[in-house]
Amino acid sequence: MNVALLTAGGIGTRMHNEIPKQFINIDDKPLIVYTMEKFQSHPSIDYICVVCLDGWHEILKAYAKQFGITKLKWVVSGGKNGQESIHNGLMAIAQECGEDDYVMVHDGNRALVSHDIISDSIRICKEKGSAVAAIPCTEAIFRCEDAENTCANISIPREDVVRTQTPHTYPIGKLLWAHEEATKRGITNTAASCVLMQELGETVYFSSGSEKNLKITTVDDMQIFKALLHVEG
Repeated sequence: MNVALLTAGGIGTRMHNEIPKQFINIDDKPLIVYTMEKFQSHPSIDYICVVCLDGWHEILKAYAKQFGITKLKWVVSGGKNGQESIHNGLMAIAQECGEDDYVMVHDGNRALVSHDIISDSIRICKEKGSAVAAIPCTEAIFRCEDAENTCANISIPREDVVRTQTPHTYPIGKLLWAHEEATKRGITNTAASCVLMQELGETVYFSSGSEKNLKITTVDDMQIFKALLHVEG
């Protein structure tokens, strides 16, 4: 069984909008619905879990009904940070799924994830034991030396660097283990599941990502999303 765990618990302050970014309407459809539709239409995804802001659960369920998201099975409250939110969703899923089933953690505001990205994530996870979507780095990379990130004198060869995205796919038992270990070791606020795994000494295996699979965080990102949406449409 393959379950998509979508994180949509953020407020989205960088959008400068009173509505959380995942519920902003684009062409009369909330952003989170575009994301859910990608997993709804993928034949290998069995269920969807959404980690959602308190007060928005029933709104999300109503949108799912309106737009035919029949795979939505769990709506769970988010935590104080991303790590805690993922753990909340994982605990709900684990009550009804086995340790050898797969969970695909994905940013709810990456609405242009493709079927190819989803399929490759599942394939790599089954082969290697985990999968993190990633793309090559094509820009020059520098390590900043000051707190304001205004200067640097150390460059990092771009061929040694990748940019990670989501989905991150793991056997449910493996991700449960990682969160249990994080609690034991006092790891409380990792930026992403792949960072948590790396801190626990695990090898991170990469699957295919895409420049189109952007994380919609700012107003500029939203404008890019709208343009890509109209091109694909």
